[in-house]
Amino acid sequence: MRVYLESLGCKLNQSEVETLAHQFAAAGHELVTSAEAADLCVLNTCTVTHVAARKSRQATHRLRRLNPHARLVVTGCYAELANEPFDADLVVGNADKHRLLDLIQPATSFQQPAPDIRSLLPRTRAFVKIQDGCDNACTYCIVRVARGPQRSRPRDEILAEIRARIAEGYKEIVLTGVHVGAYGKDATGTQQGDLHSLITDILTNTAVSRLRLSSIEPWDLSPEFFTLWQDHRLCRHLHLPLQSGCDATLQRMGRRYTTDTFAQIVAAAREAIPGVAITTDLIVGFPGESDEEFATSYEFVARMAFARLHVFPYSARPGTPAATAPDQVPPAVKKARARQMIALGQRLSVAFQQAFVGQTLEVLWEHRRNTSRGYTWSGLTDNYIRVISTSEADLTNTLLPARLIAVTPGGMRGIVSNSAPAP
Repeated sequence: MRVYLESLGCKLNQSEVETLAHQFAAAGHELVTSAEAADLCVLNTCTVTHVAARKSRQATHRLRRLNPHARLVVTGCYAELANEPFDADLVVGNADKHRLLDLIQPATSFQQPAPDIRSLLPRTRAFVKIQDGCDNACTYCIVRVARGPQRSRPRDEILAEIRARIAEGYKEIVLTGVHVGAYGKDATGTQQGDLHSLITDILTNTAVSRLRLSSIEPWDLSPEFFTLWQDHRLCRHLHLPLQSGCDATLQRMGRRYTTDTFAQIVAAAREAIPGVAITTDLIVGFPGESDEEFATSYEFVARMAFARLHVFPYSARPGTPAATAPDQVPPAVKKARARQMIALGQRLSVAFQQAFVGQTLEVLWEHRRNTSRGYTWSGLTDNYIRVISTSEADLTNTLLPARLIAVTPGGMRGIVSNSAPAP
């Protein structure tokens, strides 16, 4: 079959689609880059907010419209929880996603060496799932319902997948999951060790060039954890979801920390990892958030000097405690607060990047665009700064230093080292 794969939402969804791509390719199917060319379309959906759910519905209709003759399979969190019929040939829940290929074509027996599919997955980073599910009880979150309880993936499977991605040429591995810091803490996962020992194992027993963590809950970190960054291959980037900078709001959210403990974690990380980028998620307009609570949150966020903010107006998800909580914030107020927090985030991001002007940092070069000045390249430093530079050389998937010379919209301008490969 000719197979088209599409994913919405988080890095975990991206990881799962990349795994499906390898499974389909290894079974002899052809991966294609457009729905119109496919015999089979697979959509991995998201429902973390009402906007994500709407995009999932729209994507389902779009794929059916683009290719009404293709078989359409819908999976993921929106498919797991939606209380409406799908215009799809098959709906696969999260629990069965890993065997989607068998559900579609049970008789598949043809196997061949896994091909290099990076041209169809145009990334220099590979997303590797280390766990699924969550045992927390955040009052706003529907993902724990859609994904189920915490489950750790066997360590030997993780290491084998990382080695396979490295052999394919990927320079950066990103560890993903719903609750990454809970790795090894479930009953079946204790034999796998914790996240600290998993990272140590990866750095010791694979040839990974760069290892990055996706979102990690603040309560999963200790000062000892930060000693891992003595290995320079572990990217200086921590995404710590704050959600609110007000203790009263955090308590209603069911979050397991106060702003004081969060600030202590950030301070310890910055002391142990010079130049670390601390990024975060924020929810504004959570039920009961007064003007005073929002102001408190805003001031705390400004004080934390995050490198980047992901700001979300609160989205009521049916089936969560917060959805029926009193004192729901009007939509107009949520939008106004989101605009204020986004503007703050933009100023904080510029300030973080400005501190690196004149420094030379290693960049993993990803994308090329043709301009009147030649090839314009885009890539990421290990501490998550987007760098734009011009070079006639082919920098695709190379780790090369660049001197950062100015902050520009969307990142920083850099000059690639003379050690760049010849065109």
